[in-house]
Amino acid sequence: MTVHALEAARRLAPRFAARAAEHDRDGSFPVDDFADLREAGLFGLMVPRALGGLGATFAEYTAVATELARGNGATALVFNMHASVTGALGAVTEELAEALGVPDEALAARDRLLSAAAQGSWYSVAMSERGSGARLSQLTTAYEATDEGWHLKGSKTFCSGAGHADGYLVAARSAVDQSVVSQFLVAAGDGVTVEPTWDSLGMRATSSHDLHLDVSVPADRLLGGVEGLALVVAQLMPHWLVASYAAVYVGVARAAIDAAAEHLNARNLAGLPAVRARLGRADAATAAAQLVVAEAARRVDEAPGDEETNRWVWRAKLLAGTTAAEVAASVLEAAGTSATRRGHPLERLYRDARCGSLHPATSDVCADWLGIAALGGDPDRDGSAPRW
Repeated sequence: MTVHALEAARRLAPRFAARAAEHDRDGSFPVDDFADLREAGLFGLMVPRALGGLGATFAEYTAVATELARGNGATALVFNMHASVTGALGAVTEELAEALGVPDEALAARDRLLSAAAQGSWYSVAMSERGSGARLSQLTTAYEATDEGWHLKGSKTFCSGAGHADGYLVAARSAVDQSVVSQFLVAAGDGVTVEPTWDSLGMRATSSHDLHLDVSVPADRLLGGVEGLALVVAQLMPHWLVASYAAVYVGVARAAIDAAAEHLNARNLAGLPAVRARLGRADAATAAAQLVVAEAARRVDEAPGDEETNRWVWRAKLLAGTTAAEVAASVLEAAGTSATRRGHPLERLYRDARCGSLHPATSDVCADWLGIAALGGDPDRDGSAPRW
């Protein structure tokens, strides 16, 4: 897998970069980028080989995501959502399925969704809501059983790729028992309405609009086939909810260094020691963050859900988010006022990088989680608010 996918990502990144400024300016979705991803077979990156995919590990995903983000962080961020859905589905082994009580028919439905992804379908995530963010336990979107399956009603926000994805992973709470949170794969179409609301500081090309749901879905669209698995999976696979973003922002930081170096050489500023020092520090900080992401990913592949693995997962998200913002700010200052003009790559990358600390889990939440763990507490349960 790795050679094909990584080479494809490196080949596509310059194309994405060439289109990035226009999409950022207009707040438009990079449709051509996703056509390229589909043609390269990368929608099947996390799909097991037996189902027609590339069977990537989490570490292999992070390497691909970093390269894609060096082209356009917004494209890589939306792709991350698809990888999160397919990666989490593909990671349900027979042993885990048995432990969670996943019925055979739910596994068959999962395989159909993964096979469709390998053939070019792509999925987005509809989890966050206004007022509750990404905390699963605080959601207001509700679902209830019907004779044919399930009915979902509610609204989501920050749904990256809204209006373009083939389906959405929707988190909702049971109308019967609000302590139960489940996830459904809802196809785009009738009953799913996109409200254009995304006009942001950074990551402007993600089309992270609001999504309104008043939709019925077949019984097999309940992921796992068992109600109440959403919170369990969030704790078993925090890497998809936390660390998958980290690889993207390492790529954004590296892109900022690349853009700064090009600008400084073109302006004959590379002879200034202070300028070189800023780039040197940025390079070292980005390399350090990338190593932490790589270590977290290695541990995820070897011991997913392990206590020490999860510490590295939260460290990766914290360091990637803060490092991207700090690196982009520093190299922008080194480049000077001309690099702050709209349309300059560093101006866009500065804004994109600033979003890294804000994605769930935010840098403050990550730091609090790690602090509780260092003090010997239970970081998933201790604290002033539920993590999910």
